[in-house]
Amino acid sequence: MLVSQILKGKSSQNIISIGPDDGILMAVNLLSKNRIGALVVFDDEGLLIGIVSERDIVREIGIKGTQVLNLLVRELMSKKVVTCNTNETAFDVLNKMTVGRFRHIPVMDNQKMVGLISIGDVVKARLGELDMEKQALEEYIGH
Repeated sequence: MLVSQILKGKSSQNIISIGPDDGILMAVNLLSKNRIGALVVFDDEGLLIGIVSERDIVREIGIKGTQVLNLLVRELMSKKVVTCNTNETAFDVLNKMTVGRFRHIPVMDNQKMVGLISIGDVVKARLGELDMEKQALEEYIGH
């Protein structure tokens, strides 16, 4: 399954973002309100410059305490963002996420961000593929 197909299967195509000069508390509120695990960070020109996840925030709170909530997004976001494109396979994206140890990946098409997929989206797609393969094999052997 291709990333483009995963995006089409998502219930929401909305990309929730935040600015680098917004506060971490605002990020927490956006994550909670939208029931999501990560926010992409765009600069003033609309270029993707980072990603901040609930995991990033919780890890820093565990290390530094609640004063982390007073920081700016730019101080906590991951700046080296790994991306994928719409023509990559679910397997390739799952491999990137596993190797990089992250759960969310922006989807790019011609230098423009067109979506954000989570590891849950990719696993769901792979399970769907495996189920179809199982059914095809069962039909082939007559079960």
